[in-house]
Amino acid sequence: MLRGIDPVLGPKLLAILRAMGHGDEIVVADANFPAAANARRLVRADGIDAVRLVEAIVALMPLDDFVPAAAFRMAVVDAPNEVPAIANEFAHALAANGYAGAIEAIERQAFYARAREAFAIVASGETRLYGNLILKKGVVRSES
Repeated sequence: MLRGIDPVLGPKLLAILRAMGHGDEIVVADANFPAAANARRLVRADGIDAVRLVEAIVALMPLDDFVPAAAFRMAVVDAPNEVPAIANEFAHALAANGYAGAIEAIERQAFYARAREAFAIVASGETRLYGNLILKKGVVRSES
């Protein structure tokens, strides 16, 4: 245990967040997502909902502010303009940590392809459909 670090961020996930560089992407995936089949690096976070994981991750990891969007969700199949309720929860979690950009919707197969290129996938216990989010790491700026 560490002070100031959310306990949902275990040692493996903390190491991955630390190892990621500017522009690297991490996927927070729901329980239905084929995480093991698509991950370069896989972290299991069974029993933890995706929004909680996103809150914990973005509390430590800045999102990229050199691009129009640094957060990406899976578009609803056959209803690409529909915004699932969980996407609004993701937006609230990101905004609470200073992200002012959009969450861009990506078609399902394109989302899978992008996830395969991600630095890591975190397999959450999220049971709500479309509880998947890709986050692009930003620059950690010096405090001096």
